[in-house]
Amino acid sequence: MHDPTKPDLEESVNVTEAHERVLRGAAAASRENRLTENGAEPVSMWVMALCFIPVMFAGWTAFGYGTPLFSYKDTVREGYVQVIPPDDDGAKAEPMTAVLAYSKKGAKIYSKCSGCHGPDGKGDGNAYPSLAGSAFAQGENERFAMIVLNGLTGPTSYGKTFGVMPAQGAGMSPEDLACVMTYVRNNFGNKVGDVVSKAQAAEAIKISAGRAKAGAAVTGDELNADHKKTLSGAAVKADDMVDPITLEAVAK
Repeated sequence: MHDPTKPDLEESVNVTEAHERVLRGAAAASRENRLTENGAEPVSMWVMALCFIPVMFAGWTAFGYGTPLFSYKDTVREGYVQVIPPDDDGAKAEPMTAVLAYSKKGAKIYSKCSGCHGPDGKGDGNAYPSLAGSAFAQGENERFAMIVLNGLTGPTSYGKTFGVMPAQGAGMSPEDLACVMTYVRNNFGNKVGDVVSKAQAAEAIKISAGRAKAGAAVTGDELNADHKKTLSGAAVKADDMVDPITLEAVAK
């Protein structure tokens, strides 16, 4: 007869196995309850101690108590005063001759020209002419300036046509023009020995803007007819001493 005070189990139920499953489930639930969301775990006491030590030393030093690890008196000589050169002389570079100073700056500007005329200034003899030994490059500086600023079409000083050289004057300052011209006239075997000053370059830019065909490439005929001359403007001698940064004259 069925006893109502006892569980009603089917004969197929294994009580021992069911009991073990219940125990395993309870143990798993207990483990999961001990896990927390990522980043919400309590900070370890060791971590807190390691963070506290440097903070303590920093605070100790900041408030002037000093620490065994750092002592201002031990690391800085008593009576030390930082000396600042008068008139910011410490920032000035050593003076050099004008031809060298202008050429050093001109070499950086010429890097934009080397794609056509080559790093050695010799061109390729086919599409791009050589600047080495060029009568236009080494001749009167106004003529050379017009070529740099406006480009060249038609025969070069060699009598050969190489196509149209594009103008290079857009955005070029008088200093840029003066330096790149000085560089070309005194490198690649060219030995003119002069300096195209910033004042002369400024005059060249003014003359270029006033051409009848302003913006168009110059031709050999125009160069020889109108620009075969030396630019006006304050000149700079090759051996004048200048500041290599500002290119301004300095006392010898």
